[in-house]
Amino acid sequence: MSKKLYLIVAVLIMASMLMAACQPAATPAPTEAPAAEQPTKAPVETMAKGKVCQVTDAGGIDDKSFNATAYKGVVAAVDQLGVEGKYLESQQQTDYEKNINAFIEEECDLIVTVGFLLGDATATAAAANPDQKFAIVDFAYDPMFENVLGLTFDTAQAGFLAGYAAAGMTKTGKVGTFGGIQIPPVTVFMDGYAWGVDYYNQAKGTSVEVLGWDPAAQTGLFTGNFESTDDGRALGETLMDEGADIIMPVAGPVGLGTAAAVQERGNAYIIGVDTDWYVSAPEYASIILTSVLKNMDVAVFDAAKAVAGGNFAGGFYVGTLENDGVGLASFHDLDSMVPADLKAELTDVKAKIISGEIKLGQ
Repeated sequence: MSKKLYLIVAVLIMASMLMAACQPAATPAPTEAPAAEQPTKAPVETMAKGKVCQVTDAGGIDDKSFNATAYKGVVAAVDQLGVEGKYLESQQQTDYEKNINAFIEEECDLIVTVGFLLGDATATAAAANPDQKFAIVDFAYDPMFENVLGLTFDTAQAGFLAGYAAAGMTKTGKVGTFGGIQIPPVTVFMDGYAWGVDYYNQAKGTSVEVLGWDPAAQTGLFTGNFESTDDGRALGETLMDEGADIIMPVAGPVGLGTAAAVQERGNAYIIGVDTDWYVSAPEYASIILTSVLKNMDVAVFDAAKAVAGGNFAGGFYVGTLENDGVGLASFHDLDSMVPADLKAELTDVKAKIISGEIKLGQ
């Protein structure tokens, strides 16, 4: 892994944890995982009478973001590996260590912790319990623990595809983005987006402009928070007033304010981040072009599968386009308006990123 990529993935969760922290949490109590249909149906190893246990951050299990997406991986393990799945919700940071220790006492085969804010508590528990296996979402350690797998994600790759798609779909020649707080976990999405637009311009001889972010100068638009939908609405209106007809907000719930403004105007589209907004925010389905996906459920399931197969090892998992750790969501209801040529180009660009022919940021 390059030093640049390591720095990106090691900090990738900070913004998302701030986003999740503003969500209400439920009373922490172990809860059985429900069965759910999952996309992977091939036979896999079974972990007889095993347990996969997740400790959430303060956002709670139903945050429609990191905790919920990670838990989909636990549910997939229940469905396909035959394990028992549980979670404990953390109401505050002081709950992290308590909840981790509770699952250690239950002898869980794999404890999944979600996010940057659980980094210290997970490290302490891993050092004190070297035989206990852990996976931590959106965090990694240097030096590495032999019993901890850091699940990290190169979202710039998927952001690049989103930028290319936006450049191919804009009617005004202007697309926009903004962030919650200017920190690397946010700007990595924006970097990829701007690079994708630039690549489209080079390939097509066009001059699509990105409003709200300059990746070279690292300057742009930010709300300063991950909470205010009013701020999201205001920045969305500003970008549309300046001509942007496709906007990618990287600001958690703030972006829903942008979506509301776009829906009211009726002359622009939204690109979601982290999860598929078509699913998580269906009220805006008609104006969601696509979403930049961080497939935490895939990473969590793969970690559980490694435990089941007896080949779990600590270190780094980096979600990429190649391993389906990140990706671009379907165009869903807007699929018919996306030209076939553009879809084919996106497939080609994805293949070139995977092969290394396209080097991001160069």
